[in-house]
Amino acid sequence: MNGLLRKVLRSGTMISAAALMSSALPGCGGSDTDGSGGPQGSDKNTYVLVHGAFVGAWAWDKVVPLLEAGGNEVIALDLPAHGEDQTPVADAGLEAYTDAVVEAIDSASRPVILVGHSMGGTVVSQAAEQRPDKVKKLVYLTAFLMKDGQSLSQEWADDEGAAIKAYAAASEDGTTLTFKEGWAADAFCQDCSPEDVARLESHLREEPAKPFDEPIHVTEERWGRVPRVYIEALKDLAISPAEQKQQYTALPCERVISIDAGHAPFMTKPKEVADALRSL
Repeated sequence: MNGLLRKVLRSGTMISAAALMSSALPGCGGSDTDGSGGPQGSDKNTYVLVHGAFVGAWAWDKVVPLLEAGGNEVIALDLPAHGEDQTPVADAGLEAYTDAVVEAIDSASRPVILVGHSMGGTVVSQAAEQRPDKVKKLVYLTAFLMKDGQSLSQEWADDEGAAIKAYAAASEDGTTLTFKEGWAADAFCQDCSPEDVARLESHLREEPAKPFDEPIHVTEERWGRVPRVYIEALKDLAISPAEQKQQYTALPCERVISIDAGHAPFMTKPKEVADALRSL
């Protein structure tokens, strides 16, 4: 793990995320505070759901049946070394993550709506770069939306509102990350029920550190031609609302949708997440 990520983990402080008022952006279709986004089309979609760090495909369990109830196909996968996947941490890098998502995209019978949460934003960007013609829409759910050459640790380093950094700890050899006690209820999902907090804690695994430092490589000709949507979480303490806004302002989106939730809206506001995705 490089010096930058170590600096990020050392400098984390408990700073409350300020509420962010949504507004229309140049290049974006405005913000839908109710998450509905207008009337739902009659066409069915295939959704590929990519989780973020420290969780697995199980994190989407409340959202999947809501999407499937409308007749849509849903693919929620475990990234390497996450959830039930037993890939060794040493083999779990951004390339391996991307390969897993590309395989899911290739298995679908039609172009997909590709959704990435948190760290998963880097993965869906890379997957769209590889399969731009097979991605109908890119959705960043309170996720890292970054330019070519940027890494997650670089983007995270300056986010003063990311209170969760105070809970992150690196292994002695720098190959994995984990969280200190209190991470789930205090910063990852402060708006979660006690049952959901317990579930988050019970699923916690050591997180591969390497992908945090690996830069993404995307081009306007491929990734850049896929329409993208940002779903911001207004109470997020892992990627602050200010940081989210900075990202989707630097890389304007077709639409910005707001959900009044912490970092895990798929657990606390699953209907709003599903409604937002169905509206695309």
